[in-house]
Amino acid sequence: MDKKIIIIGGGASALMLASLLPKNTATVIESNPKPGAKILISGGGKCNITNTRMGTGYFQADAAFVEPSLKRFDEKALIAWLAARKLHPVILKETQYFCKDSAKELLAVLLKESQKQSILLSEKVLEVSKRENIFYVKTDKKTYTARRVVIASGGLSFPTLGASSIGYEIAQSFGHSVIKTGPALVGFTVQKEQFFFKELSGVSCEVKIRIAEKVCEGSLLFAHKGISGPAVLDASLYWEKGQMEIDFLPHFSWQSLYGSKKQISSLLPLPKRLSKAFLVQFALEDKPCNHLSKDEINKLMYLSRYSFAPAGTFGYTKAEVTKGGINTSEINKETMMSLKEQGLYFIGEVLDVTGRLGGYNFQWAFSSAYSCAQHIKEETNED
Repeated sequence: MDKKIIIIGGGASALMLASLLPKNTATVIESNPKPGAKILISGGGKCNITNTRMGTGYFQADAAFVEPSLKRFDEKALIAWLAARKLHPVILKETQYFCKDSAKELLAVLLKESQKQSILLSEKVLEVSKRENIFYVKTDKKTYTARRVVIASGGLSFPTLGASSIGYEIAQSFGHSVIKTGPALVGFTVQKEQFFFKELSGVSCEVKIRIAEKVCEGSLLFAHKGISGPAVLDASLYWEKGQMEIDFLPHFSWQSLYGSKKQISSLLPLPKRLSKAFLVQFALEDKPCNHLSKDEINKLMYLSRYSFAPAGTFGYTKAEVTKGGINTSEINKETMMSLKEQGLYFIGEVLDVTGRLGGYNFQWAFSSAYSCAQHIKEETNED
């Protein structure tokens, strides 16, 4: 056999796993000419690595499945691991850890640490099969054999960076079920009733978005296609179809309206372009607030509970991650190994675990890789 372990994928979880495993025990197979392509573009090129606020509540996933890995290798352990390799992320936006200068810093650490394994680039995995306790990994160049195979192939986001469905296909070939996938941490397109949103492209404001029981707070950015921004990206994690509600004035006291001589567009704490656009939609004249009738005030208060149904999302080409994935009820939560096939593991985004905006998906990539590495090391010591 070439190696004992084959890791399919060359992103964050794959490189972390390769870094954690003993030297010369694994072969990484990556379809791109360079590993870590998605790392480089994340977080605006600075890579949001993790968050000081960590816990299962920040994930769209089975909490009982996510918890063991997050506890085993949490944000503090990750920051310590990086610090030991002379990478010291900085905290921005109050709680989010970013690379100080660029995502290249994180990738450089992962590449240096993973060089102790064989890394095959520009090689596409076509299928995985198993005969007599040996896995056969067929690529577009040759077939490799291994005792263990780890699927770290990620999701469907950013197809231009080589994203593919191979991880799901391999899982299904071994009897696993895949929870419906979809673009997540992505903007929304709008229906004709909200086409006026597009005319506000470039305008942003602080909002609170409600989808069922979930609430997402932060900024909303009007875009050419619809709406984006941190609060919207978070909301996309929970939206399937149907209505959502936006509070465009989450910190505004409506009492300040009564008796005020200010024009509506001046009193409302919104960009004037936005205030005036909504006044047009509500068929309201921009006039002193103390001239508003009760019915007009009620119309205006709709800004605190603006309800609409998005047409869809900006799609996988703009989505930061893929929600859905391999059913975690079929995976050992302590080891990341398949409950259906001995020696087959799944880590990172390919699983039905998706974090909110703020470094949670990278933390999951690293935490799940750590759980997997610990188990493989224990197992290989017994071989």
